Amino acid sequence: MDLALEPVTLRLGARLTGLDLSQPLAEELAGALRAALAERLVLFLPGQFLDMAALKRATEAFGPVTRVPYVEPSPEDPDVVAVLKEADEAGIATFGGDWHSDFSFLERPPGGSLLQAVELPPVGGDTLWADQVTAWETLPEDLKTELAGSRAIHTGAPYGAARRPGGKLSRSIRISRGDPEADRERAHPAVRRHPWSGRAALFVNPIYTTRLDGLSEEESAPILARVYAHMTRPEFCCRHRWRPGDLAIWDNRATLHFAVNDYDGHRRLLWRTTFAGEAPMAA
Repeated sequence: MDLALEPVTLRLGARLTGLDLSQPLAEELAGALRAALAERLVLFLPGQFLDMAALKRATEAFGPVTRVPYVEPSPEDPDVVAVLKEADEAGIATFGGDWHSDFSFLERPPGGSLLQAVELPPVGGDTLWADQVTAWETLPEDLKTELAGSRAIHTGAPYGAARRPGGKLSRSIRISRGDPEADRERAHPAVRRHPWSGRAALFVNPIYTTRLDGLSEEESAPILARVYAHMTRPEFCCRHRWRPGDLAIWDNRATLHFAVNDYDGHRRLLWRTTFAGEAPMAA
């Protein structure tokens, strides 16, 4: 089944219209959506207005619905996270407000997520994604040599006991902190092979990667700083301005994302589900 993909940038993102994901998905359509996601890495579907049950059903087209640790789910459904910032929450860090892929410190990081717009500010609150396939392909040769075959060390230190973030925290998204288990180091390939497309992508994380295997944090820092600066270059990115009913679907294996926190004084609510991934495989 062929879908009419309207590219957002040359290689990243596509807009899909004419689909109604509120209804059960035939396997042919689900397969076409998986293929489109593997190719474009982020899909944008306007006018969906999915309730939580339909959002979970659509999520299952990409993999089993999974729950992320440390983040309290919506009281209405334990499989859905309410990504909420209230109008009176000003001067705080927003959820996802740094470049990252989700929970890369897990043994099996999430495969991806769906995000349904529910209530939006009049302006602001955009989300950006960065293409890590193109970032790897265009990485300077000395960094390619450094990372090829290497492993990156990830930890959930922002949730752990060893290092606690400062700053005012949101009351709208409850995140548990101080868990020593989150400080455990996990090694993943710095360049991973996508299980659906076979393409190689950078898999280091500005939030959760602390060092390269075999190097100290101090030795790793200048290498990772160059990699981070490269992997979020504007030409690798797309930016989505949300409209009511918009649904975004992204691949967590081969993208980073960033939630822009520029809407103080306005309420913003989106519902997020996550589908399971696998242990990263080296490219």
